[in-house]
Amino acid sequence: MKVAFQGEPGAFSEEASLAYFENPVTMPCESFEAVFEAATSRTCDVGIIPIENSLAGSIHQNYDLLLRHQLHIVGEHFLRVKLCLIGFPGTAKTEIRHVFSHPQPLGQSAGYLRKMRGVTTEAVYDTAGSVKILKSTGERSAAAIASRRAAEIYGMEILEENIEDNPENYTRFLVIAPEPVIPTGEAKTSIVFILKNQPGALFKALSVFALRDIDLTKIESRPLAGKPWEYLFYIDFAGAMQEDRAKRALDHLAEYALMLRVLGSYPRANFG
Repeated sequence: MKVAFQGEPGAFSEEASLAYFENPVTMPCESFEAVFEAATSRTCDVGIIPIENSLAGSIHQNYDLLLRHQLHIVGEHFLRVKLCLIGFPGTAKTEIRHVFSHPQPLGQSAGYLRKMRGVTTEAVYDTAGSVKILKSTGERSAAAIASRRAAEIYGMEILEENIEDNPENYTRFLVIAPEPVIPTGEAKTSIVFILKNQPGALFKALSVFALRDIDLTKIESRPLAGKPWEYLFYIDFAGAMQEDRAKRALDHLAEYALMLRVLGSYPRANFG
């Protein structure tokens, strides 16, 4: 299984790939767009993308990319994100004056970094990439925040583990592929739709699920390009689209929606 992910080897997206698949061949990509393109062109078998973090919220760019590409969500995975302060071998934490990382980990460890006093931070494109940059600088007074695997790959040393301010730090990843799957067992379905901009429209849309006791696990809105103050609505709900009550709910929703697209039904991941 060849899996495309955004970032350098050692990125958390690669860690999610290694946890979700058995012995995958991982394929680093420079951007999320490149992951989608690799999956669309079948350069890889699947792509894996982060879609939301329990502390930082949704990754909006990937919601937009799901709409722009004709790919299917075929799986999900929850990764416990453990942040490490990484430096050159033999460096003491007290020597650190500058820290590189992706903006999210810098925010998730802001309290820890404040306690270090006098340390400046610099946002870069990727967590594992920050370790690569650190090694290339040769600055022993600098450090990076990334995964344990990133430290191992680049031959650097972990100065301290689990530096995130909140231990309940999880990222939900989606697996995307050119072909859909029909899940067996506990499942989840993701959809996107557009409604008329009129009173009660969203209430009516959501009621099609409430009337059938279908659990909504996620609701997200995104601006509709070219139409100010109008929105796309993304919803995840429990169950597969092949189930009778889900079919009836989607048929009912289609009566209200100007556009409705099923992004995929897939096995529901266990959290925790």
